[in-house]
Amino acid sequence: MRPPPRSSLCLLLLLLFVLPPALGTARKTTPCQRCRTLVDKFNQGMTNTAKKNFGGGNTAWEEKTLSKYEFSEIRLLEIMEGLCESSDFECNQLLEQQEEHLEAWWLQLKKEYPDLFEWFCVQTLEVCCSPGTYGPDCHACQGGSKRPCSGNGHCNGDGTRQGDGSCQCHTGYKGTLCTDCIDGYFQSLKTETHSTCTDVDECAADTPPCNDTQYCENVAGSYTCEECDSTCVGCTGKGPAKCKECVPGYTKDSGQCADIDECSLAEKPCTRKDENCYNTPGSFVCVCPDGFKETEDTCVPPAEGEATGENPTQPPPHEDL
Repeated sequence: MRPPPRSSLCLLLLLLFVLPPALGTARKTTPCQRCRTLVDKFNQGMTNTAKKNFGGGNTAWEEKTLSKYEFSEIRLLEIMEGLCESSDFECNQLLEQQEEHLEAWWLQLKKEYPDLFEWFCVQTLEVCCSPGTYGPDCHACQGGSKRPCSGNGHCNGDGTRQGDGSCQCHTGYKGTLCTDCIDGYFQSLKTETHSTCTDVDECAADTPPCNDTQYCENVAGSYTCEECDSTCVGCTGKGPAKCKECVPGYTKDSGQCADIDECSLAEKPCTRKDENCYNTPGSFVCVCPDGFKETEDTCVPPAEGEATGENPTQPPPHEDL
C-alpha cells in the first residue's frame, strides 16, 4: 500500500490543530462546582446513615447506640467511602487533598459550623461564595445579597468566585436591578423592595386582534392568531371542545362539536322509495341502490331476473357521493 502524498499528511496535521474538540469532550468543572458536589454527596451520606442502627425493636438500646454512632469515626468512614465513584478522578482528587479538613469538621467543628458548604467551600477552601455574593472577594450582588436583582433576575457569578455581579433579568424585566418592564409587560406591583411586571393580555383588548375564524393566544408580551377547528363557528381555543357554535351538520355533544348522523334521525332525510342514506362528515347523501335507475321521485328497480350485486351496508363509491 502506497503512503499518502506529503501534501495530504500536512493537511491532516493542520485539521487536527484547527478543528474544535469532539462534541463528546466533557467540560471541566470549576473548583466551586467540585466542592459543592462533594458537599452534596457528604450531606446525602449523612442522610443515608442517620438511622442505620434503628429497626431492631429495642428502642432504648437503639437510641443509646445511635447517640454514640452519630458522631463516630465509623459513621464518618462509611460516609467517606460512598462519596466518589472509582472513575470520578476530580472527586477522588479533591477528597484525597481535603480529607483531613472533612475529618476535623466532623469530629470537632460540626456543632459550631453546622453548614458544611459554608464552612468548607466558602470559608476554608475559599472556592465558593455565599448565596447572593460573587467574585474573588464575595461582594454582594446588584440589589443586595438578600434579594439579588430585586428577585427578578440572576446575579452573574452568584455563589461563586467568578462573575461581575451584574443582573441577567428574567423574561419581562429590564434595568440594572431588573425593576423595569420590557415592552409587552406592565408594572402590576411596585414597592420599595418588590417590582412585578405582568404580561399584557393583548387578547383581552376591546377590539379582538384576530378574525372570526381564529382564536387569540397570549405569548410572552405578544400574541398569535390560531385557526379554529373546522367544526367551529368562532372559538375560544384549540379543538372542537372550544367552539362557540357549531357549523351546520354538527351539534354540541358532551361539550364539543360532533357530526350529526342525519341517516339515523326519526325523520328520514332520503324520501324516494328504496333510496339508501349514507352519512358523511357534516352532511349526508341519498343514493339509489346499485342497479336501480334514478328518477326524480323514486328508485326504479331492475328488471326481473337481473342481479344487482348490491351490498346495502356499504356506501357507494366516492365518485357517486
